[in-house]
Amino acid sequence: MAGGVDLISLMKDGVVEPKALVNLKTIQDLTYIREDAEGLKIGALTSIDEIENARVIKDKYTMIAEAAHSVASPQVRNMATIGGNLCQEVRCWYYRRSPVTGTSFYCLRKGGKHCYAIAGRNEYHAIFRTGKCFAVCPSDLAPALIALEAKVKVARLDGERVVPLERFYTPLGNILEPDEIITEILVPAQPPDSKQKYLKFRLRKSIDFAISSVAASIIAESGRITKARIVLGGVAPTPYRAIRAEEVLKGQMITASVVEASAKAAVKEAKPLSLNAYKVPITEALVKRAIVG
Repeated sequence: MAGGVDLISLMKDGVVEPKALVNLKTIQDLTYIREDAEGLKIGALTSIDEIENARVIKDKYTMIAEAAHSVASPQVRNMATIGGNLCQEVRCWYYRRSPVTGTSFYCLRKGGKHCYAIAGRNEYHAIFRTGKCFAVCPSDLAPALIALEAKVKVARLDGERVVPLERFYTPLGNILEPDEIITEILVPAQPPDSKQKYLKFRLRKSIDFAISSVAASIIAESGRITKARIVLGGVAPTPYRAIRAEEVLKGQMITASVVEASAKAAVKEAKPLSLNAYKVPITEALVKRAIVG
């Protein structure tokens, strides 16, 4: 447990019942924001509030600050950590249904054989089918960090490993083993002329999780895009790289027709469920706005 924002809620509802809790905040030297020639380094226990307000992040890694600001409420941002934000559980009501109510669902994420959202209430679930589970990754920071090619440092008893954040997520969670924790997030230095934008659509603007979000990092030379990374949140079980949209942009000037084509490419592979097709035009609109900046 770090901030405990998500875990305590799950425990109160009886969804998870750990035999023991380890207070990660007693581990020294995991709360920091540092920059060197290689880029930005953030300790896993650094609060979302600290990340939102750090001057170096606001100045050079703007998208991370924007994503941090979009997380929940000021009270939650003061408690929650970046490591916890990356590792939090899905908000799917079938997964989180409390056994106390007398009805619970033994879904895929709990070791079952079914995703109950497929034929059930699925208005907030995935529109991209990256697996058999349709609960969406709830992290706001993950799309922004992946768009900036971030990596996570993972520690265990016998050593550590560094994993690209893009490969950290699986359709049923993440790659952490039971004896592993995230210790550091590594973000490579960004070109001074890079354009970054994070946008999020939610029902309650002050505190809600994303219906859809877009993180866009664009690098151009002489007006032509040389590199683009577009990552979608709230629409798939993992943060979703819109590679088709990136390919449309590469080598092009930012014109209305190019932006339109890229946004349509971003949602081309979407396959909505019965109640969430509305996410497609929202996501397309967010991609347009993020590219234009």
